[in-house]
Amino acid sequence: MSRRKLSRQQQWRIDKIQAEKAKRAARKDEKASAEDDAGRLGPEREGRIIAHFGRTLEVADNDHGLHQCHQRANIAQLVTGDRVIFRPGIEDNGVIETRLERTSTLERPDARGQLKPVAANVDRILIVFAAEPEPYPNLIDRYLVACEATGIQPVLVLNKTDLLPDDGGELMRWLTRYEALGYEILPASVKREHGLDALTETLDGLTTVFVGQSGVGKSSLIDALLPDELLRIGALSEDTRKGKHTTTTARLYRFQDGGELIDSPGIREFGLTHLSAQDITDGFVEFRPFASQCKFRDCHHEEEPGCALKAAVERGDIHPERFTSYQQIKASLDGPAY
Repeated sequence: MSRRKLSRQQQWRIDKIQAEKAKRAARKDEKASAEDDAGRLGPEREGRIIAHFGRTLEVADNDHGLHQCHQRANIAQLVTGDRVIFRPGIEDNGVIETRLERTSTLERPDARGQLKPVAANVDRILIVFAAEPEPYPNLIDRYLVACEATGIQPVLVLNKTDLLPDDGGELMRWLTRYEALGYEILPASVKREHGLDALTETLDGLTTVFVGQSGVGKSSLIDALLPDELLRIGALSEDTRKGKHTTTTARLYRFQDGGELIDSPGIREFGLTHLSAQDITDGFVEFRPFASQCKFRDCHHEEEPGCALKAAVERGDIHPERFTSYQQIKASLDGPAY
């Protein structure tokens, strides 16, 4: 026997009844969940994600108390630095109820090229490099481009100044180029306790992320700035003079007098393949007065006639090594991430 066809009104009534049944079931689930939570969770509080360990998150409340929490299934991905509303656990883990709006997000591509947030609500990025392992201007340029793309203010921290020759060597000579571009440079040495006061002032009242190659001494600097925190200090490999990875998850440290510091996982490379060619061009601050003056609107700044950037290089308004670094970064967009 063929099934009787329902009219539109009949189908509407059936759908409405089913929807009401689903709502009643959802309300029952919510009520049961609330009753279950009532005996094991405290009142809602505001906090900040300190670290992320698999499915468990460490949350600091406004009194610097620490709480282990899980997050509700309907909350988007949480990262270190996120501000949240949570209910602390009375006898067990607490629950994160809501993620508050972010002011900024620091992201980088994962192995598959997908953007992955690594820290939130960041005010400043400290790019740490040192005499050892040997720094490369192109790597620093990549960090600076990433900072410009996110709108987060960068600061260049030259660590281990005690290893530099008396005249500063080649490192100090090319470092002056960045200073001339308006980037803040902070020299530091944990061994000589040099520059730590200036670093503390830079961190005051802000949330700062430390990034840089492994082995440049990020954890050593943090240990000196926060002597009460327990950090593993990564020793340099005697064979390669490259750092061993020590930090396995981004972690936020709070200063007693205000300000936070996020130590990100040690990375030797910083992929920019998620950025467009225009993003890369905009990331070189000295290009901005000239980039719009090219003869052709779609100029790639390569072999085209009338390229204002190449003319600026020839005049000395743009350093040729910075322009070469720019070309290398742009070329890498079509190949493997550096």
